[in-house]
Amino acid sequence: NLLERDKFVRTRKRAIFLPHCSRKYMDNRCKAIFDSNIPSYICGHCSPDCLINRAVTLAEKKGYDVYILPGSSCVSKILKAKGYEGVVGVACGEEIRMSGEILNSMGIAGQAIPLIKNGCASTSFNIETLLAVL
Repeated sequence: NLLERDKFVRTRKRAIFLPHCSRKYMDNRCKAIFDSNIPSYICGHCSPDCLINRAVTLAEKKGYDVYILPGSSCVSKILKAKGYEGVVGVACGEEIRMSGEILNSMGIAGQAIPLIKNGCASTSFNIETLLAVL
């Protein structure tokens, strides 16, 4: 993050990639809808204590385009279509590494927030760290 920070803060068009596995519910109680054309979930803001809902709200207030992704395989499709200058990614170490390679190859400034609880469901990240990076 330190190596890219100066470049990142000079960017105007930014996106944030959030992990779908940090949603409070991973079943039909979650009202997020997956749009395969993007490809991303769109938060339904169904649960005020959902970490993803809180992150989406914070990022949108700061002018970010928000994507809730099932994995890093969606990153390049979105980046090629949208032309972002800066990206914040919240993910596990392996997904951060893979996405970092994509960002580097496209010349896009990135900032990464690692998960503090890994896994493919019920993962979490530090919302204060995210706010500081945004």
